[in-house]
Amino acid sequence: MNKYHQLLNRIIVSGKEQENKKGGIRYLLNERLCLAPGDLLEIFEDHCIARKKLRQELRLFMQGERNVERYREVGISWWDYCGTTLINSYPTYLEKLPPLIERVNREKRNSKNYVLFLGSTDAESNQAPCLSLVQFQIDSGELVLSAYQRSSDANLGLPADLYHLYLMARQIDLPLKSITLNLGNVHIYKNNIDKTHRLLAGEEGVRFDLNV
Repeated sequence: MNKYHQLLNRIIVSGKEQENKKGGIRYLLNERLCLAPGDLLEIFEDHCIARKKLRQELRLFMQGERNVERYREVGISWWDYCGTTLINSYPTYLEKLPPLIERVNREKRNSKNYVLFLGSTDAESNQAPCLSLVQFQIDSGELVLSAYQRSSDANLGLPADLYHLYLMARQIDLPLKSITLNLGNVHIYKNNIDKTHRLLAGEEGVRFDLNV
């Protein structure tokens, strides 16, 4: 099992159960994934990830695009439930990422922690970012990217967020050493547990249900 599949297995075997407004979940608290480039490659090759759509999504986020219709135009429909506009969601914060990346590439200071914060307390939002912090650090000429995620759908959201973080890392003019994602709450929705078993058993092309 790769590290991501090991996490899925831990949730199924050891996770606690809880009900919320989106349905029942099996969850773990305060998990950590530390992934080298080879680990990321295994995940991206073995899991069904909509790479083209996620690249387009990150591009729109970084442009600060809040109009849901612009996402539909590139085939992204998973924001439809938010209405017509993404209010204080990912574009509000990720539009600050291009100047931060430019600064990292210009300075490349080993002693500097370059941090992007996502979300703010009590701000009105129709989809508060689950990814809360992204930090870029330089260690002996290599990029170390760290992130904190307050809540993570292990089947759909987690692989997508890992891919977004990887795309961010590729914009830094340094070799990637690792991506570490700290997960406050990582969970599998009950309606996706059987499909997760099938994925871990080696079945290809498993598709998971979106819970909103």
